[in-house]
Amino acid sequence: MGEVNRVTVKIAGKEYTISGEMSRDHIMRVADYVDGKIKEIGKMLPNATSVSLATLTAVNAADDYFTVLEETRDLRNRCAQLEKDSAHYVQLWDEAKKNFLQYKENAQSSLEHREQLQKLFNDKTVEYSRLSDAYEELKKQNQELRAQNEEMNQKLQAQEVSGVSSESAELISQLENKCKDIESSFFDLQMENIRLKGELDQFRKNL
Repeated sequence: MGEVNRVTVKIAGKEYTISGEMSRDHIMRVADYVDGKIKEIGKMLPNATSVSLATLTAVNAADDYFTVLEETRDLRNRCAQLEKDSAHYVQLWDEAKKNFLQYKENAQSSLEHREQLQKLFNDKTVEYSRLSDAYEELKKQNQELRAQNEEMNQKLQAQEVSGVSSESAELISQLENKCKDIESSFFDLQMENIRLKGELDQFRKNL
């Protein structure tokens, strides 16, 4: 139990001693409030008895009390709603932050994937260029061999079949075999170029 304060106050012109555990300032504020209410009602009802003034003051004080009580309840409800809204916004913020971090991670992953695709694309471009050069070289060799073969056939047609030497026949056979080998390599290179070109087109779409 706290210390009991005894305070002498004046209400409606009369002195009263009020005891309580509240501070002296608090007791005096309460007394001033009651005194002010009595004076306020007394001005409106100058002929009212002291009992009527006391009763009306009590009614007014009770009205003030319940008004403040209702306002306090409303404030508590608003505070509870604000706390609920704050928790909701904090949750939204956490989700937004989480989504941002996920987006940042996905963006970094996409960037790395793009860099890998770019490197692969560059490698494929170099390979395609090398094969294209080889293709052109084989194409040139094939044309030269075809020309030699055609020239040899024309010479043979100008000679008698019985007059064909075994050396010439062997040379023709070698040229024909070489032409077949080059044509086979030429075809393989052509198919590889087509495949690489398709891959390059697909990489261009992905980049």
